[in-house]
Amino acid sequence: MSNQPQIPDKATIDRHVATMRELIKRMDKHIADLDYINARLEEDFNNSVYGQYCKRREERLAAQKQATLE
Repeated sequence: MSNQPQIPDKATIDRHVATMRELIKRMDKHIADLDYINARLEEDFNNSVYGQYCKRREERLAAQKQATLE
């Protein structure tokens, strides 16, 4: 009995390749869905009161930092 790995036959390779391609298509779809959700969440955050507060605070801190550098 040998413990050497064996090269699978052509049918097995084709089956595994088809399975991997299907998985990749599904993962691509899920990634696109996550990108869409992320964009919606970012838009909702930027339009929220808290998002506007954070933006103003960030601008104020950047102006203070610029003033200290001058």
